Amino acid sequence: MDPPPPTYAVRSATVIADQALPPVSPALVAAVNDRVNAAIAATSFGPQLPAVAITVRLSDVRKARGFNRDRSSAKINIDAAAADGGAVIAMASFETRTVAPDPATADELMAEDIAARVRSIFSLNTPRLAN
Repeated sequence: MDPPPPTYAVRSATVIADQALPPVSPALVAAVNDRVNAAIAATSFGPQLPAVAITVRLSDVRKARGFNRDRSSAKINIDAAAADGGAVIAMASFETRTVAPDPATADELMAEDIAARVRSIFSLNTPRLAN
């Protein structure tokens, strides 16, 4: 049996996008940032866990693909840097694919897919929805 993956006390997240053509939507970057930071705020960590700051990098974001122009995809790279010195102590990468029949909702659906994977990787809580 494999040992459980290491756990970190995530203190903050910064979401950035690679420079690309076409450029990554600022709405997508903001939506991922808001969701991940809300998850961090909703999670409490024990003092024994190493504190990290994560950088979530969106790359190769492709929208309105496929026959119905309803498919989007992105590659995500995450670095976790130690809060006491900044050395990268963990990395994660994944790809996400989203189907959004309404192009107006593509950024929000993709942002939630990305944030859900980040929550899963770093054992973050899902924040409660506002009333």
